[in-house]
Amino acid sequence: MHFDFAYFLSLFSLPAFWQASLTVVELSALSWTVGMVLGFPLALAKLSGKRWLTMPANLYIWFFRSVPLLVVIVFVFNLPQIFPATGAVLSNPFVAGLISLVATEAAYMAEIHRGGLLSVARGQHEAAVALGIRAIGLQRLVIVPQAFRIALPTLVNEFITCVKLTSLVSVISLTELLLVGQRLYAQNFLVLETLLAIAIYYVMIVTVFGWMLQRAERWLDLTRRRAGTIPEVELASLRHDLASTQPAPAKSLGTNAGNALRLKNIHKRYGNHEVLKGIDLDVGVGEVVSIIGPSGSGKTSLIRTINALEAIDNGEIGLFGESYIEAGERSDGARVRIGRNRIGMVFQSFNLFPHRTILDNIMMAPRYHRRGPKGDLIRRAMALLDKVGMLAHAHKYPHQLSGGQQQRVAIARALAMEPDVMLFDEPTSALDPELVGDVLAVISDLAKEGMTMVIVTHEMNFAMSISDRVVFMEGGVVRFGASPETILASPDAERVRRFIGIESRVAVNQEGMVSGAV
Repeated sequence: MHFDFAYFLSLFSLPAFWQASLTVVELSALSWTVGMVLGFPLALAKLSGKRWLTMPANLYIWFFRSVPLLVVIVFVFNLPQIFPATGAVLSNPFVAGLISLVATEAAYMAEIHRGGLLSVARGQHEAAVALGIRAIGLQRLVIVPQAFRIALPTLVNEFITCVKLTSLVSVISLTELLLVGQRLYAQNFLVLETLLAIAIYYVMIVTVFGWMLQRAERWLDLTRRRAGTIPEVELASLRHDLASTQPAPAKSLGTNAGNALRLKNIHKRYGNHEVLKGIDLDVGVGEVVSIIGPSGSGKTSLIRTINALEAIDNGEIGLFGESYIEAGERSDGARVRIGRNRIGMVFQSFNLFPHRTILDNIMMAPRYHRRGPKGDLIRRAMALLDKVGMLAHAHKYPHQLSGGQQQRVAIARALAMEPDVMLFDEPTSALDPELVGDVLAVISDLAKEGMTMVIVTHEMNFAMSISDRVVFMEGGVVRFGASPETILASPDAERVRRFIGIESRVAVNQEGMVSGAV
């Protein structure tokens, strides 16, 4: 038998095929969209770490990934035999097919979303928590947008799978492409011509919608976004407008002689390894304390306990004379949240939110906490960017900036919450040497304004020149803590001097900078 080209071509003008194509589009688009939406809470439940959530989620995903879709379709369509009340809904083949596809796709989508969620850097979560953003806001503003972008190529592929899976719904007599074709070749026996036409209809659907989704994928690709630098003329106009809304200087909280921070007997253990072994440390209001010491001495763990990014196993942390964190206290408790909002944190790896512009990075936390009208928040964010020398880059994305520029933006983001205390965790260690100076200059300006700061650093010259007190940690304990002048002169500070590379007594020059080999 010869291939009947005339009949084959006639199938592309047949209304029944175009109507069936519309059914395929509706069924696949709805099942993909609803399955994608339902897959997110399933993925979050599986990652929650709470047994009462993870067990049902795991069971659901395991079951619907194991049972063939054809079996699910037949079972759902015949469910009224067990529950007659469902007959009004499930007797409709389209509805029964949609429910079956959604139930199955949600399980697969959950695993796709889980992969996306796991791919979001841990630092993104920590940066949002440090800004006082709670669980739902964290997912909505930071995690889910990034996870969705990461998972989008796989989600697009899953849509194509959905289109092809709709052919299985023909088993319950839904008039889709395959069923229309089956009815035709059952009458004329032109099987090859009919199946080839069906294949081309599917190819057309997949091609059109695949192209549309790929356009969406390219639009969401942040690496394609190349915002420019604000021109000098516009910058001058902006600075003129911002003259009346310059950011307030760092808070020194008046002449209060009390402590901004008081750490008492802080212990921290990771499994069997104890990294903090009873730390006692007071930080006065307006004081700049630098923490130095060899790698593994517990410096970063200590600073992370101050804003509850790490829980303490024993001890207590006080904030401006009030108890703030106690051992065993939940990191999302009301008292901890209130205290954390008074503390700004700048991370070693910047942890800017890559899906938001520089301006949005600064504004996000104040908007979340409803610190004022949007217009006022924009002006304050612009003023902060100007303060750190980044106003010209306000509309760029983090990937367009150098490491030093990103760190200056991170400082501005922390300052946007108007903190009483600033924490810096190795703020220059991820930077090239030529970029370090700009970041240190911003921190020095904050010190001059009277900001209370705790700085973990390996920049010894900087620590000795900016600090009111330098704390040396080793082996999880504080070995020595004193002013730079005392460290340079005291016989008890010999170990500290060896660590920072000073062989003999040195003096402080007239500008307050250390003169000597470091």
